[in-house]
Amino acid sequence: MAQQDSDEIDALKIDTTALYREESITDTRSATIKRLTPVDVDGNDDSSRAVLFIGDTTLMTQMGPIPVQFPIEATDLKSAFDLFPDGVKEAVQKLQERAQEMAREESQRIVVPGQGGQGGNPMGGGVPGLSR
Repeated sequence: MAQQDSDEIDALKIDTTALYREESITDTRSATIKRLTPVDVDGNDDSSRAVLFIGDTTLMTQMGPIPVQFPIEATDLKSAFDLFPDGVKEAVQKLQERAQEMAREESQRIVVPGQGGQGGNPMGGGVPGLSR
């Protein structure tokens, strides 16, 4: 296993033609936008590539906080903030769809008696303290 990790590290290549400088702009309450400005290998702005915007927020749910990140198709910071609410809605919708898909997959799993349980009971064994 350690050899595999070492091989993966040795194979790591940095694409110096796809570098970005990251800035975070926030309202300090709920919205953060990461502005990714393309740069060359010397750190100078690369105007041949577009600036990217990533929305970032945390939603509070009954199960606790859920971080949400999503791309924003914008050309400037103002329009990125204007598009932020719709981006959150779309990202949440995708999360809900993925959760439903995972629940469907889980419900379709085949349970084979005698595997994964104790004493041949697929429900995980007998009732503690109850003898036969």
